[in-house]
Amino acid sequence: MSVKIRLGIIGGGGDSLIGILHRVASSMFDTYEIVGGVFNPNWKENIGFATKLGLNENRVYKDFDTFIAEETKLPIEERIQVVSVLTPNFLHFPMAKALLENGFHVICEKPMTTTYEEAKILYATLQKAKTVFAVTYTYTGYPMVRQMREMILNGEIGKVQKIDAQYYQGWINPIIHNKEQRAATWRLNPEKSGISCCIGDIGTHSFNMLEYISGVKIESILADLNHVYNDNPMDVDGTILLRASNNVKGVICASQIATGEENSFVVKVYGDKAGLKWEQENPNYLYLMEDGKPLQVLKPGHAYNSKLSLDGTKLPPGHPEGIFDSMGNIYKGIAKAINKEPYNAGEFPTIIDGIRGMDFIEKAVASHKNGNVWVAIDEN
Repeated sequence: MSVKIRLGIIGGGGDSLIGILHRVASSMFDTYEIVGGVFNPNWKENIGFATKLGLNENRVYKDFDTFIAEETKLPIEERIQVVSVLTPNFLHFPMAKALLENGFHVICEKPMTTTYEEAKILYATLQKAKTVFAVTYTYTGYPMVRQMREMILNGEIGKVQKIDAQYYQGWINPIIHNKEQRAATWRLNPEKSGISCCIGDIGTHSFNMLEYISGVKIESILADLNHVYNDNPMDVDGTILLRASNNVKGVICASQIATGEENSFVVKVYGDKAGLKWEQENPNYLYLMEDGKPLQVLKPGHAYNSKLSLDGTKLPPGHPEGIFDSMGNIYKGIAKAINKEPYNAGEFPTIIDGIRGMDFIEKAVASHKNGNVWVAIDEN
C-alpha cells in the first residue's frame, strides 16, 4: 500500500494554469498521489482528462456531491485524505465547508471565499473538524521570500518602519475596453468572483505577502479603486494606504490594467538598519540595501541562507527555481502537517491568512465606496 498522501482535486482540468501548477507541485517531493476527483462539470471532458492523467475511473466522479458521498463510503485507509479546491471563487466556500464537515484536509485556492462572513464560518467549521486547512498564497513558497521573512524576524534589518508592495499585470486591459467581453468574463461577475476583481485577486496576494515577510499586522487601510467604466461593477486597479502595528506605514499598488506588464510583483520592507527587496519575475535574487554599503544580492541554495529557505531549495546554487517550486514547497509543508511532523509556521498559509485576506478585500471596497476613508482590519 502506498505511503503517499491520497490527494483529490476539484476543478483544474483541461488547460487550467492553476490545475497544472497544483498537480506538478504535489508531485515534487514524492509525498502525494493524485487518486481522483472532479476535474470538469462536463462528464465527457472530466473523464477524458482523468484518463489522460492515468487515474482509476472509479475514483473520478460526475460531480462534487457524488465525490463526497462515494469517498466517505470507503475504508479510512483507502479514501482520499486531502482535497485541493481549484474551482472559480464562488464555489470555494460551499465545497471547502462540505469537505471539512466530512473529515477531509483542504488545500484551497485564494481568495478563500467570496465574503468575510463565509470565511469566519469556515474557520468555525475547521475548529470542529480539527483537520489541516491551507490557502495557496503561492509566492510565500519561494526560497528567497522565506529568507526575507527569516532575516526580518531575526532583526537583521532592524526595526521595520515601512512596507511596500506593487503588483502590476496587464491581462485585463484588452477585455475591459470591450463592453461585450467585460460583461462576459467571470472575473468581472460579482456572482462568481466576489465583490472585487483586482484587489480580490492580486491585491490579497500583496496584503498576505507584506504580513508574511514583515511580521507586522496591517491594522487599517484607505483605498482608492478604479473601475474604468461605470458599467463595470468590479475594480481592476487600486492604491491602498496601510497603517500597521508598531507605527509601521505602507502602501499596496495593484493593477490589472498596467498595459504591457506580465506578472510584476515587487515587495519591499525597510528597517532602520537596512532594506530588503524581492521581485517575482526575478525570484532568485533578494536585494539587501544598507546605507553606505554596496548593494548585496542574496541567492538560494547557499549556506548563508536560513533553514526555512534551504528547506525549500531543491537545486544547487545557480539553478533557477520558479513558481512550480514555490507551490511545491507549500504542498511539502502541508504534508508535514497532515503527517503530524514538525514544521515551521512559515511553510504554508493557513485559514487565518484566508480570513484576513477576505477582511482586507471587503474593507478595501468599503473604504473606496465610503469616500476613501480609513477602515479598520479586524484582529484575527
